[in-house]
Amino acid sequence: MTQKQHFTGFSQSIYELITQRAPLDVVLNAITSVVENELPGALVSVMLYSPETGRLNMIAGSSFSESYRAAMQDIRVGPGVGACGTAAHSCELIICDDIANDERWRGFHEITAHERLAACWSVPLVDTAGRILGTFATYYREKRKPNDEEIKLIRRAAGLAVLAITHQEEVTRRETSEEQMRLLERGIQSSSDGMVMVDARDPDMPLVFVNEAFTRITGYSQEEALGQNCRFLQGKDTDPLAVATLRRAIQKKQRAEVTLLNYRKDGDYFWNHMVIEPVLNDRGECTHFVGVQHDVTRERENERLLGQYSTHDLLTGLPNRVMFEAHLAEACRQSRQADQKVSVMHADLDDFKPINNSLGYGLGDQLLVAVANRLRDIAPEHAMVAHLGGDEFAVLLEGGTEEQVTECADAMLSEVCRPFDLEGQLLHISASIGIASQHTRPMRPEELMSYADAAVQDAKAQGRNTWHWFEGVATSTSNEYVALRRELMEAIEHEQFVLYYQPIVAADSGIMRGMEALVRWQHPERGFVSPGEFIPLAEQTGQIVAIGQWVLHQACSDLANWNAKMNRRLPVSVNISPFQFRRYGFLEELRKTLDETGLDPELLELEVTENVLMSGVGQGIDTLQKIRQMGIKVSIDDFGTGYSSLRYLRQLPINKVKLDKSFVMDITENTANAAIVQGVITMAHHLGLVVVGEGVETTEQAADLKQRNCDLLQGFLFSRPVPFDQLTATAEAAQSIAD
Repeated sequence: MTQKQHFTGFSQSIYELITQRAPLDVVLNAITSVVENELPGALVSVMLYSPETGRLNMIAGSSFSESYRAAMQDIRVGPGVGACGTAAHSCELIICDDIANDERWRGFHEITAHERLAACWSVPLVDTAGRILGTFATYYREKRKPNDEEIKLIRRAAGLAVLAITHQEEVTRRETSEEQMRLLERGIQSSSDGMVMVDARDPDMPLVFVNEAFTRITGYSQEEALGQNCRFLQGKDTDPLAVATLRRAIQKKQRAEVTLLNYRKDGDYFWNHMVIEPVLNDRGECTHFVGVQHDVTRERENERLLGQYSTHDLLTGLPNRVMFEAHLAEACRQSRQADQKVSVMHADLDDFKPINNSLGYGLGDQLLVAVANRLRDIAPEHAMVAHLGGDEFAVLLEGGTEEQVTECADAMLSEVCRPFDLEGQLLHISASIGIASQHTRPMRPEELMSYADAAVQDAKAQGRNTWHWFEGVATSTSNEYVALRRELMEAIEHEQFVLYYQPIVAADSGIMRGMEALVRWQHPERGFVSPGEFIPLAEQTGQIVAIGQWVLHQACSDLANWNAKMNRRLPVSVNISPFQFRRYGFLEELRKTLDETGLDPELLELEVTENVLMSGVGQGIDTLQKIRQMGIKVSIDDFGTGYSSLRYLRQLPINKVKLDKSFVMDITENTANAAIVQGVITMAHHLGLVVVGEGVETTEQAADLKQRNCDLLQGFLFSRPVPFDQLTATAEAAQSIAD
């Protein structure tokens, strides 16, 4: 289950606490607990703002010590007053990723150090009228910044906190009003609520008194209201059951309490919580009724919003994933009865993250809202447009031909491609759309969603800014694709991957000079899954980035530990996928990995294929130069299988080339391959590069490469890839084979 699905489930219980009028501190502490559960290592607090004092006070935050909670009382609001004081002042998200060195925390450094707090992100709590209510803060004990999903999560949680606070204010006002009503059972006193008195002895029950609050709420003057029955405030949408309840109470001379829809003089509606009480004379006869009107429109609106927030996206106002999937399930059920086809279009914005990173999350949110508005405007009349989260949108179409579906997809691409003018900046973006439909056969809703999601990846692989239609043909291939893709996601979440290592030995001595890290998938049911089966899929779906990050960190950690234990300095080679190499933030990822694992940069070697570099020579060379400046070595893997290699080889800041095994396997029989190998070795040595022969399986191949002055060898002759704990024995065995 994803983080978003977890939070949606937990938030339902928060909504119930709010609507059940649980104490405010209980609700807010429940919200902080939910967020701490979703963000491991986080400590979450809520501070309330007092308009009377202009100060903040921590009310929720059970994970903090009593001393810290006491220190977080009566905090001034203003710039440079920690994260929360600054957030309340600026009404913007404040990110302090290094508290100890942040000038905004001056005066708080001693207490934060004692609490071991290193980072804090604070979101202001602001109601719909722009009124500051407090702050929602997420702390960590290590320095860090939030990612996109974490920011979305804390903004949603902050929205719940705002609802809880405003709802509590409304409930408090209402309870105060009801208490006043009970004190006024035998007479009418001045009140901020609408107060009326009717003559119970007149069959038409005319109004004989209204106070100023009544005239303010309804818009009618005393002269216009007196003499009329209260029914003149009712309209076509007033609940007849609520009216019947009032009439029965009047007939029986009893107290009644209802909430009904009334209308002001200008035609605008308001929700009126009405309480009537009989007034008895000394003989016990009912002579009048006193009525108390309380305008609960804002409270009703809050309750409506509570319901809406469980089904709609807070940012764009579009239906969310929960509502979309519910409508999709109903559409599929009805399609079986009416023989009406259902189509799903899954749209994923291309390169949205760099906009967030470079221009800020505020502008990114504005862009999402603008995209949502355009999609809503161009969608067919009966289509449902939803925001699934992040930069993902979906459209549900019931009925319609294939041509109409593709016309809609083309219109979506055209609208998204038009420039967006936000805060004076002209932004350009595109989208990749995956389409799944029942035009070929009936499908379950979860099938449609899976196929549409898979089609998005195909659209991105085709160059983006296009749509791809996944036919959903019921073949074993497509079913296996969907199943394997799902299992691969589970493998990433549950860390089912392991690393094996294959030694790289000196051609002249057989001494191990390094090793290559190779990932293996240990499936809980199928055992080891071949890399040739899951790596291409991971590259197609983008999951290779998460796998590559894990491999890089694990390999550096393993070699740092092994070198320290063996008192050696052997390097490790790690394969880097094209997606990982070109990904924004890759260089920072390298620095962080080396810092965390303690591996010397000179002992890390990145292997990239020549095709990765040839597809973007300028950018590739720039990235390689920055990698080399960090002290990390670079080799070209599978050398000789790509294009234009020799033309650019001299420009590339690399250390090593690895001869593809296809040249090595028949080097002793194929004179053409032998000539290519010799030419590459000679050329590489003239350029000061080391050459590795891959795929060495026989002593004849090893001897031939050694005779041609190949520097290093790698292959099954010396060792198959082995688990980390077998490295020492493998190194010794490899040398004995060479001897």
